[in-house]
Amino acid sequence: MQINYKRPFLTSYQKAILDSSARYTITAASTKTGKTASHIIWLFEESLKLKENQAVWWVAPVYQQAEIAFRRMKAQVNSRDFFQSNESKLVLTTPIGSRIEFKSAEKPDNLYGDDVYAAVFDEASRAREESWYALRSTLTATKGKCKLIGNVKGKKNWFYKLGEKAKGGEPNLEYFKITAYDAAKEGILDVEEIEQAKRDLPDYVFKELYLAEPADDNSNPFGYDNIENCIIPTQSGIVAAYGIDLAKYTDWTVIIGLNEQGNVCHFERFQMDWSQTMTKISNLIGNTPTYLDSTGVGDPIVEQLQRKHPRVVGFKFTSQSKQQLIEGLVMAVQQRQIGFPDGNIADEMRNFEFEYSRTGVKYTAPQGLHDDCVMSLALAWDCKQHNKKGLFFYA
Repeated sequence: MQINYKRPFLTSYQKAILDSSARYTITAASTKTGKTASHIIWLFEESLKLKENQAVWWVAPVYQQAEIAFRRMKAQVNSRDFFQSNESKLVLTTPIGSRIEFKSAEKPDNLYGDDVYAAVFDEASRAREESWYALRSTLTATKGKCKLIGNVKGKKNWFYKLGEKAKGGEPNLEYFKITAYDAAKEGILDVEEIEQAKRDLPDYVFKELYLAEPADDNSNPFGYDNIENCIIPTQSGIVAAYGIDLAKYTDWTVIIGLNEQGNVCHFERFQMDWSQTMTKISNLIGNTPTYLDSTGVGDPIVEQLQRKHPRVVGFKFTSQSKQQLIEGLVMAVQQRQIGFPDGNIADEMRNFEFEYSRTGVKYTAPQGLHDDCVMSLALAWDCKQHNKKGLFFYA
């Protein structure tokens, strides 16, 4: 069967998302920017690539939202008799026999079992993480793509964290952000309406709904404004001190060098085996003071490097030593004594958080994210401070 299809008009940002080669796209978008309409187009196109009885899914947090997308899909296809429509089950069947099914994520267990060839997870920031696990499992056998879309809703949710993974270069993920002003440039929204919303709404609400910026939840020890004030391009100059956080399992080895002014002038983030890592470090540091993570598997690496590089000092992370180390970096950031580039370092700084417990303050990255850059920067800063005093061993 031949189906004549012409893709509807898309804005530049809609086209970029729909045509992404990444298996999973995570789109944090302002309200009313056309994210739903564009993803309906994508899912429809994916359904036309299938065979009879193969399915694509549209998943929304609740049934009513899935039903809205179902009706919009029918309305966006001009031909009234194109689909066979099952209103009670929210299923549209194409002329080639493939199905577009609209699902609720309210009960994650109901999403398991089927083989899905492509999916859209709508309003993902408002859905349970267990629903994502279930949806992800349905794409395993087919190696199907999924596009996750939603408004920003703070930082304490899996959708935000998945976006941070994508921004950090996680394989198969690509991150997109659409603001109201992006939509205004494309003629979808009116700038005056956006400015009125800015006057009408609390600042943090406006930033989330219109700028796709998560609200400050006050759990960041550095302070978001302080972080932004410290962002500068990577500087030139001789490295005065190195801080090195070694990779463990799926983490990254990060090497950060600070110059005499306290600004990052060397930055590397990589994953290698231990032998390659040790060779790389040895070839780099020379006689420069270096603090190196010696926790666990790092201990023998430190011992081997110290035979050739006497100014290498092992730093063993404990709850107390980590707290002291981070609090030193917090003070440096708040007093603008340190400078670092945007990108991986700044992103990890923004995501870093603390929480109070019975045993004191715990500093860490949110579950599923990395803090290797933060720890490397903290080690480099502490090393520089001790080196300034002529102390080469951590006291």
